[in-house]
Amino acid sequence: MTAAGSVCIAAVMLLSGCSWNGLGEYLSVAPHREDTNRINPENVVASNYPQLLQAMTALVEACSESGLIYVPDYGSKLESDIEKVIRQVSTNHPIGAYALEQVLYEVGTGSGQQAVAIELKYLHDISEIRRIKQCKTMDNAKEEIAYALYSCTDKLVIQIEDYHHMDFVQFVQDYAYENPSEVMELPDVSVGIYPENGEQRVVELKFTYQTSRDALRSMQGQVRPIFDAAVLYVSGDGQDIEKLNQLYAFLMERFDYQYDTSITPVYSLLRHGVGDSMAFAMVYAAMCRNAGLDCHIVSGTRDAEAWHWN
Repeated sequence: MTAAGSVCIAAVMLLSGCSWNGLGEYLSVAPHREDTNRINPENVVASNYPQLLQAMTALVEACSESGLIYVPDYGSKLESDIEKVIRQVSTNHPIGAYALEQVLYEVGTGSGQQAVAIELKYLHDISEIRRIKQCKTMDNAKEEIAYALYSCTDKLVIQIEDYHHMDFVQFVQDYAYENPSEVMELPDVSVGIYPENGEQRVVELKFTYQTSRDALRSMQGQVRPIFDAAVLYVSGDGQDIEKLNQLYAFLMERFDYQYDTSITPVYSLLRHGVGDSMAFAMVYAAMCRNAGLDCHIVSGTRDAEAWHWN
């Protein structure tokens, strides 16, 4: 399924005007993981398009695998409206666009009334869909991404109520550079946004690391005390310039450094004395910020080579 939310719609059997008592048996075909996974058919009645759309939306939001909608007074446009509703939900609803793979339906008679039996198939495990993080604002989304980076998780799915355009890959890169004590390795990031338009969106972020999660978490634990020690090293009432020089000495006196790049630059620099200009700049800037000192990273070239300074 693409970000546009394309989904397969199938009318398994159209029995409008016929008496058919098999709707209950049809519903039993789709397995239910929880009792709450099914909308109570006695309470779901639709007599027009908005009500039909509301009923279908409720099924998707509940991650139901099947449901029954009574349509006793709907009229001749029922079948075309069903297919329109399915396209609407699978294309424009955040969960539908992200998760729906196929929707099957049958029209028949249940308990003496005309009804539509719905079966929904999903691209993702239902328990996974139900764990989607809910965010009201983009700032809330940024907090979830920051925590995912700190936790070294490989996937984050968030539903944002008030979505605004954002370069998620750039945000991950900026956060990693500004928080070197938390992000040991800058992951490759892939982004999926569902649907393509709308105020509410589901955003799926996948993070690919070359280093195992356990190793990254261990590295965090090893570098954090060094950052804490740097803050204590400059505590007191000295002038800012004195503290800046003290932090520089704290960093430079640790090793006879070897210039090289690393996929875990902060860990390699602080634990093994191996790093490039970007690693030095990130670590020094973070130590300054932790000590309440203003410090920025400046990038450019030196001898035709990319370089970074503070």
